[in-house]
Amino acid sequence: MTTLTLNLNPIIKLTDDQFFQLCQENENIRLERTAKGELIIMSPAGGETSSSNAGLTAQIWIWNQQNRLGKVFDSSGGFKLPNGADRSPDASWVKLERWNALTPEQQKKFPPICPDFVVELMSPSDSLKETQDKMKEYRDNGAVLGWLINRKSRQVEIYRPNQEVEVLESPAAVSGEDVLPGFILNLESIW
Repeated sequence: MTTLTLNLNPIIKLTDDQFFQLCQENENIRLERTAKGELIIMSPAGGETSSSNAGLTAQIWIWNQQNRLGKVFDSSGGFKLPNGADRSPDASWVKLERWNALTPEQQKKFPPICPDFVVELMSPSDSLKETQDKMKEYRDNGAVLGWLINRKSRQVEIYRPNQEVEVLESPAAVSGEDVLPGFILNLESIW
């Protein structure tokens, strides 16, 4: 996936509604916005990455259907983080109580909430440093658990509040810990 960062701030500062409309009018392009207001334009994922991402989201969705503890989102869902950034994790989950605390209008657009759980699945062209920075941004904005899955190196970086990043080498599975109780992600289909 190729990314391009565009700084429109000297010309126009998009409101949240304008950014949402821009995303709706260009639904074949993945757009994010940094806390500084820069637009990040991402090309669609390639076949292998998209298939792995679908499997990842499906495993979380199936677990959630059985437990009904929250809402699951795929890579097309955007969130307005507390720092002002608009981000779209590859997969994410929000506790039901937090989701239900949002108004129906907030739920329809980019919810003003950081997911409790986020996953980024690196594409071959993704920058490791930029993806790690994005994971730290999620953690710093309220994510309780985050996984950065690097298929190329077969590593999973685990992000938790107030802790050093834990790196797992070629794990067969990873636990949702107490954030997603009883959830185990099978990585064999992801690698």
